[in-house]
Amino acid sequence: MDYLSPDAFFDLTSFAHRDVFAGNKYVWDVLNKISGYLEQHLKPNVGVLKCFRRPLPKTVVLWQGQIMDNGFEIIGGDVAKGKFIVKIGSEETSEAAVLCEGAVLWDEAIFIGPGAVIEPGALVKGPTIIGAQTEVRQGAYIRGKCLVGAGCIVGHTTEMKSSIMLDRAKAGHFAYIGDSVVGHEANLGAGTKLANLKIREQTIRVMAHGMRIVTNLRKFGAILGDRVETGCNSVTNPGTVLGKGCQVFPLISVRAGYYEPDSVIR
Repeated sequence: MDYLSPDAFFDLTSFAHRDVFAGNKYVWDVLNKISGYLEQHLKPNVGVLKCFRRPLPKTVVLWQGQIMDNGFEIIGGDVAKGKFIVKIGSEETSEAAVLCEGAVLWDEAIFIGPGAVIEPGALVKGPTIIGAQTEVRQGAYIRGKCLVGAGCIVGHTTEMKSSIMLDRAKAGHFAYIGDSVVGHEANLGAGTKLANLKIREQTIRVMAHGMRIVTNLRKFGAILGDRVETGCNSVTNPGTVLGKGCQVFPLISVRAGYYEPDSVIR
């Protein structure tokens, strides 16, 4: 069933964590591999902060493996486009990560990539990898077991757990991403919820081309292929699998199952 393999949903050639998808028959098999991948590949770089489970008392910069709490000037710019500039001494760079005053890191099992920004009021738990030039906005809650690619947006009051965002995926406002994969350049409209747990206690099944496939997953939100767009306040039911380029209209409750690439769900 090649149409349900990871390569059918994502262009993985430039994704830094593409190995997590290796050997998966079904695209959702990756959800069982996130923890093991993080155990092997996570290289934390925030331990020197010595400030966990409480808001950072001041803004700091992570640059060239060092934490700086002075000697820099934040000029600003568009984070996800790699244009957020920090001046360190006489040098201007877009490679310095910024952890703002009031952000909370729950533990040391966190990697923050070059040029990423963690805004005030965001809370990040490990194990988590946050890619380069990714913006974690005010009030965001990353609950751990997360792989966030480069140039992503984890938006205001967006919650994410046990999930993957490929490069340049965006969930800008009021989203929930649970036990899900959001593809390259996919965009979640404000209020999108990727529901991950059925009301009845049962393993989630996926209907695809007339076959009911048992996933062996109790928690499984959605697979959103590359360039999927969801409208504001849309909800995907547990076990929703959207092929590349699908579009979901606002206010729609998407029934679980597989949707062909470029489907329009209204």
